[in-house]
Amino acid sequence: MQLSISRGFSIVMLISYIAYLVFQLWTHRQLFDAQEQEDEYDDDVEQETAVISFWSGFAWLVGMTLVIALLSEYVVATIEEASDKWNLSVSFISIILLPIVGNAAEHAGAVIFAFKNKLDISLGVALGSATQIGLFVVPLTIIVAWILGINMDLNFGPLETGCLAVSIIITAFTLQDGSSHYMKGLVLLLCYFIIAICFFVDKLPQKQNAIHLGHQAMNNVVTATGGGVFSS
Repeated sequence: MQLSISRGFSIVMLISYIAYLVFQLWTHRQLFDAQEQEDEYDDDVEQETAVISFWSGFAWLVGMTLVIALLSEYVVATIEEASDKWNLSVSFISIILLPIVGNAAEHAGAVIFAFKNKLDISLGVALGSATQIGLFVVPLTIIVAWILGINMDLNFGPLETGCLAVSIIITAFTLQDGSSHYMKGLVLLLCYFIIAICFFVDKLPQKQNAIHLGHQAMNNVVTATGGGVFSS
């Protein structure tokens, strides 16, 4: 039952992400082009020429993807050992520590764009990856596992569900009026600390032969909340 629900939800999530791409890149592209033209007008002096060609960049992307895939396999294999050695919960390492290190470049980019008063780009950096992974990568993983005959589901526990809901609600209320000031950043920062404390004290039992994506999806949502802190 749980597996069927996860697969059905994954299909719906993929459809919603495709609809979002069609809306942004095709049917209502003018809504986003207007902002891009405004940014180009403000940054005429800051125009930079490309330092590498398209194919060089593509080759670097493929190479770095392979390297990151190998390193990720090593990191995932050593999380439980690190948890025992450092006396930290697996959930805290995988949801709080790893996203901070793995998304340091995105956080830095969000800060740089925010200092240049480009909050749309900053929020895109902070929230874009969470949207992409939450609505595309995670459901696609479920469907690919389904095709390969692997029982993989979206098993969110009460803590993950609560943190996910709180993150979405607070972020939505923070961004709804289109303004930004230090108090909003403080609210997001305190929310991030509360989530970190919850997972620091949480000790999840490790089940053998079970594959759940609850933690993986939470990685990106919590990271996006942290990115929102820097953007504000």
